Amino acid sequence: MRAIILREIGGPENLKLETVPDPVARPSEVVVKLKAAALNHRDVWIRKGQYAGIKLPIILGSDGAGEVATVGDGVDESWIGKPVVINPGLDWGDDSRFFGPNFRILGLPDNGTLAELVTVPITNIYAMPAGWSWPQAAALPLAALTAYRAVVTRAKVQPGETVLVTGIGGGVSLFALQIAKSLGANVFVTSSSDEKLARAKALGATAGANYKSDTWVKEMAALSGGIDVVIDSAGGATVNSAIELCKAGGRIVTYGATTGLTPQLDIRRLFWKQLNLLGSTMGSPAEFAAMLELYRASGMKPVIDRIYPLAEAADAQRRMEEAGQFGKIVLEV
Repeated sequence: MRAIILREIGGPENLKLETVPDPVARPSEVVVKLKAAALNHRDVWIRKGQYAGIKLPIILGSDGAGEVATVGDGVDESWIGKPVVINPGLDWGDDSRFFGPNFRILGLPDNGTLAELVTVPITNIYAMPAGWSWPQAAALPLAALTAYRAVVTRAKVQPGETVLVTGIGGGVSLFALQIAKSLGANVFVTSSSDEKLARAKALGATAGANYKSDTWVKEMAALSGGIDVVIDSAGGATVNSAIELCKAGGRIVTYGATTGLTPQLDIRRLFWKQLNLLGSTMGSPAEFAAMLELYRASGMKPVIDRIYPLAEAADAQRRMEEAGQFGKIVLEV
C-alpha cells in the first residue's frame, strides 16, 4: 500500500509518500480501505518532535473513513465492504470519567490513517452516516469527540446558557460551536481573524470578538452579558480572561494549551465566583457513539476547509501550521 511515512523529526518535507507492506488484521481487528483521512494539530506536533512517546518510523493520522476490506478471526464477515468511520481512541478503559493506562490515539504509537489501509479493533469502527461524503466522515472523529466531551459531558451545557468558544476556526472549536448550538445555547466566539468571526456567525454564533484587540474582554462582556461556560483550547492568559468573563457558578473547560501555561492563575476570582475549572481530553467509546448519533440525527455536518490528495500531505500540514484554515483539512486517499 501507499502511505505517508515520517522517518525523521523536522519540517513538512519529511512526510514522504512510500510503498509499504499491507497491514494484516489480527483477531478482533479489521483492515479498513481508507477513502479519506483528516489532519489534526497532533500530527504537526509529532512531526516537529513536540509530543510524548514518539517512535519512528510512523504513519501519522488519527481520523479516517473508508470501507472494511478484511476482518480478523472472531469478526463477523458481514462487515466487509461496509462504509465506516473510525474512532481513533484505542483502549479507553473501564471508567468513563477518565482513560486508563493503555489508552492511546491512532497515529502514534499505532500506525495511523495517512495511508491506503489501516488496522483497527472491531470496537473502533462505526457505520458511516448515510448521505455523507468520505471527506465529511473523515473530518468528524477526533475533533468532534473532543468537542462533545468538553461541551456535553464536562461542561453539561444547558438550553439558554451563554457559551464562549475561543479560537474559532479550528476543528474542535467549530464542532463545539455546532454542538453547543444544538443544545440550545447562545454561543459567542473569539478569533484573531474578523473573517473567521463573520463565518462563525453565519454558522450560528451570536457574536464574536477579535482577541488581538486590547479590549476584547470588555467587548465580550458587553456583547454577552456574562458567560456561563467557556470552552477553551488556548490556555495561557486566556484562562484568566475566561475567569473574568464567567458569571458566578460558571464553568471553564480546557482541552488544550496552544498559547502555553497560565503564568499566574487568578485564584481569587476563581474561588470568589464559585467557578469550576475542568480538564477534558478526547472521549470514551460511549461518548463517540453519542456524538455520532447527534450528528446523524441533527443533520449537522463537519465544516471542511480544504481537500488535498494523499501525496500532498506536506502541503496540507503547512496549511495547518499557518493557522489559516476554517474547518478540517482533509486528504483524499
